[in-house]
Amino acid sequence: MNEDVNTVSPTLGFIIKTIDFQGIDGGRYKLNIWDVGGQKTIRSYWRNYFEKTDALIWVVDSTDRLRVGECRAELKELLREERLSGASLLIFLNKTDVAGCMNEIEVQQKLDLDSIATHKWIILECSAMTGRNLEAGLAWVIQDARDRLFLY
Repeated sequence: MNEDVNTVSPTLGFIIKTIDFQGIDGGRYKLNIWDVGGQKTIRSYWRNYFEKTDALIWVVDSTDRLRVGECRAELKELLREERLSGASLLIFLNKTDVAGCMNEIEVQQKLDLDSIATHKWIILECSAMTGRNLEAGLAWVIQDARDRLFLY
């Protein structure tokens, strides 16, 4: 958010950021975000970042139909992790501004999201280039955590 998108590239390794976010309720929230890359070579290290996780934000490239099956398998495996039980699941469907991309319904079906009963989830179309729906997604994560954790 508020970064030069011309220098953005896929995450190699991980990046830790703290974001000050104003919620739709007017409250201010400090979000600690661990951006963990998705390359196959580092997936075995993902579990090192699960402790005290309130939400999992899963980013799907809506232009990549070839790897959506792999994406589904990895997500299903992650959701079995005990330390992620109860965490909210926000699925950002990125690059939806590209012609011919997958839409929400197609991704919902291909990821078999309707079978997920262990986590509350939402899927939002977004664009990392324009920032569309990024704030709406974070607002949903905060509200869901508040509802679950009884914060006020």
